[in-house]
Amino acid sequence: MANSILIVDDDTAIKESVEEYLKILGYTVKSASSAEDALQILESFHADVVLTDIMMQGMDGLELTMEIKKKHHADVMVMTGYSAEYSYEEAVKAGASDFIFKPFRFEELDLRLKRVLREAAFKRERTKMLKDMEQLAITDALTGLHNSRQFFRQIKLEIQRFNRYSRALSLLILDIDFFKNYNDTWGHLEGDKVLMGIGRVISSCMRSMDTAYRYGGEEFAIILPETGLKRACVVGARIKDLIASEVFEPEPGVKAVVTVSIGASELNRDEDVTSFIKRTDKALYKSKESGRNRLTYS
Repeated sequence: MANSILIVDDDTAIKESVEEYLKILGYTVKSASSAEDALQILESFHADVVLTDIMMQGMDGLELTMEIKKKHHADVMVMTGYSAEYSYEEAVKAGASDFIFKPFRFEELDLRLKRVLREAAFKRERTKMLKDMEQLAITDALTGLHNSRQFFRQIKLEIQRFNRYSRALSLLILDIDFFKNYNDTWGHLEGDKVLMGIGRVISSCMRSMDTAYRYGGEEFAIILPETGLKRACVVGARIKDLIASEVFEPEPGVKAVVTVSIGASELNRDEDVTSFIKRTDKALYKSKESGRNRLTYS
């Protein structure tokens, strides 16, 4: 896909000659005669690079550069004459990626544009790599849910938000019933398929504000912001029933189902994170003691 360039220059001869040259090179090109026109064009045209003169009537090129960096993701290359008062440092401070003096050879312009585009691509790849690494650090590789480290970080943040805004906060903790027996019977690879299946069911029941975690080996946790206990129990019951309806096939022709026990609780005023989790855990174990495949609230 061709890179897109927006040329901004009130000198018609320069603007048109640069536009023609860049089109010959295969760039997608638009042009504007003022900074104001350029900003209007950028509302509907995604430019990879804006090539702008500094000296223009009205808003100058440095002011335009600053506006572009506030509102758009385009890189900016500024053009100026040798006698201009502006410096490379001023252009970079405004947010420009490069600076070229008029008159310039078209070959030099092409080389500079390619360097700016190459550096922009490198920055995008690096940013994506860092985001991917951050995601890996907080994600359970098997289920795709967040991991326990992220659970403790997030629940502390949600409790802080609860203390500031007094919005309800609820917690669900799930444990797979007789999961050791399942693993012993069918092996850990089949057990992993159960964990992945439960992760999918939980994810399907989440609102955008909810977050789900693989809390332990066979335990899962769900943080429900702005959710009272009654609503949390409805969510938990739905998850429990959907998991019980899942059919696994650990061997050809063999059907197996699993169930979960769930504890639910709503955060009390002045309750700390340890107490909140312990109270939810106690509700979970009451579900276990009461026969499993059930939800108990505290």
